[in-house]
Amino acid sequence: MVSMVPFATSMSELSKYRTIIGATMITLLSLSLIFYLNSPSRTIGLSALSTSSPSRNDRSFPQPSSPPPPPAVLVERTGILDNTGAMSNDFEVGEIDQSVLEDLGNINGGKTEETKSIEVKIERFKFCDESLRDYVPCLDNVEEIKKWNQSERGEKYERHCPKEGVKLDCLVPRPVGYQIPIPWPKSRDEQVWFNNVPHPRLAEDKGGQNWISIMNDKFIFPGGGTQFIHGAEQYLDQISKMVPDIKFGVHTRVALDVGCGVASFGAFLFGQNVTALSIAPKDVHENQIQFALERGVPAMLAVFATHRLLYPSQAFELIHCSRCRVNWTRDDGILLIEVNRLLRAGGYFIWAAQPVYKHEEILQEQWKEMQDLATRMCWKLLKKEGYIAIWQKPLNNSCYLNRKMETQPPLCDPSEDPDYVWHVSLKACITPLPENGFGSNILEWPARLRNPPERLQTIDMDGHISRKDLFRAESKYWNDIIDSYIRVYHWGDLQLQNVMDMRAGFGGFAAALYDLQVNCWVMNVVPVSGFNTLPVLYDRGLIGVMHDWCEPFDTYPRTYDLLHAAGLFSVEKKRCNISTIMLEMDRILRPGGRVYIRDSVVVMRELQDIANALGWVPALHDTSEGPHASLKILVCEKRL
Repeated sequence: MVSMVPFATSMSELSKYRTIIGATMITLLSLSLIFYLNSPSRTIGLSALSTSSPSRNDRSFPQPSSPPPPPAVLVERTGILDNTGAMSNDFEVGEIDQSVLEDLGNINGGKTEETKSIEVKIERFKFCDESLRDYVPCLDNVEEIKKWNQSERGEKYERHCPKEGVKLDCLVPRPVGYQIPIPWPKSRDEQVWFNNVPHPRLAEDKGGQNWISIMNDKFIFPGGGTQFIHGAEQYLDQISKMVPDIKFGVHTRVALDVGCGVASFGAFLFGQNVTALSIAPKDVHENQIQFALERGVPAMLAVFATHRLLYPSQAFELIHCSRCRVNWTRDDGILLIEVNRLLRAGGYFIWAAQPVYKHEEILQEQWKEMQDLATRMCWKLLKKEGYIAIWQKPLNNSCYLNRKMETQPPLCDPSEDPDYVWHVSLKACITPLPENGFGSNILEWPARLRNPPERLQTIDMDGHISRKDLFRAESKYWNDIIDSYIRVYHWGDLQLQNVMDMRAGFGGFAAALYDLQVNCWVMNVVPVSGFNTLPVLYDRGLIGVMHDWCEPFDTYPRTYDLLHAAGLFSVEKKRCNISTIMLEMDRILRPGGRVYIRDSVVVMRELQDIANALGWVPALHDTSEGPHASLKILVCEKRL
């Protein structure tokens, strides 16, 4: 039985006991609150805040079951607090149990306990066979591709990722004689090293079409192509004269070049302040996307086939196809309907192809089919001149609603999300435009980069937070960080051109690079594990793509000069092995390239170990918040 001390004890002794017991009970109550808030039913983790649609994500990626809740903490009532929660004046205190204070000291760091930790040594990764130097895992899966060889819809060019057990577990080797890429803009205007992309076939096949040629130890790019043999700049001038409202670099900021060749169209649009994403399949035109990336042009492997491209609705102000070898009218026009989804309201589709200007019967029939489909989709033929035809997508739904009921293709069901693109099959239906004008009422460049777009309100995220406040806060956050990176890490001296932000959010990182005049382009990746911000990125005038970082990315090895990952690994480690992600990062990172990881201290030790196993040179740095902050910066270099 614990003896009790009467309340009439001397005031000094009472004060002493009150202080000790008050501190004890407040600590216990605080611990109770912590346990309560961190129970599974109350915790809102980062991944939960960053999911786009629970039903979609649950369907694609089953989440691990929640751990059992911790046992309830029982707090014995002592009378210190009354029923209203106020401090009581007539409580009694007993003798102090020293073991309780020792336990509290342990909880608060007063005593260190001996803990056992298991360290798993990560062996250094070995190099793959030389035959894998241009390996793209999800597009070079030979066993899966064989199943689609007889199909004419292009499935063999789509993603077929290796299954568990046969995934890449080695370092993709660089070509013999690889050198640091020739910097921009020389790489655009003149040349790239032959040894960096040692594939002469494209030059042999297309040299006569003014695409590309070989001179000594370099590839030379004359700036021409099949449809602009007089040069890409003259071709762009012709388009501007045909439709002056296109206004490259002002009204038209983001474009898509389909079947891009060596990307001269996109390369020269850079000079007009336009970011053109060049896409092509990994097909018989050997390594055209690899040449584009080596030149420093935004590009990735993608194909119009049976699934949505990994870009949102109303993404591009202009979509261009110059002999892109796509049959736009097949399967009830399903591929041109996908172009319509990607094209911004009032945007332009440019088709430079033989059916536009040649008079052979079969080609004239193709032109009639194309014009008929475009008319039924409410596109307006603005101009047909020589071998170029330019259509415009409508600004609203009035034409769609005034069509005859039986007109094909029909409108899609309003419940379908036109911005969700991960593993979504194509449908032969037209995505209706938002009645509120979202996506069409964007500002001109560069004002659109800095102002919150209207489609920000459509992002499926925490509704209790002001999206515009988040947008502005993210912009300021990354401007401050990039400014410090330029000063501390000398980013201005790195000769960056191809940059990837692996968890882009609203695009604050890319916008800060532009504002602070770091001359490069950024591929903004929106992970499937987070909320879908792709529409916001494109409305700002940036480019981006949806991706699952538990799978390989659709680009060639040695694509990027810099990879940036903020908060990525602390989220994705719940879904897959982070060493798999870092091995993929090594594949797409150029020799001499750098990695900047900004993440929780909890994952940094493992990331450092993996970086060493990859042969990188890692260095851990504090953030501006100091050495005791919850975040650290891991800077890695993949040395040549």
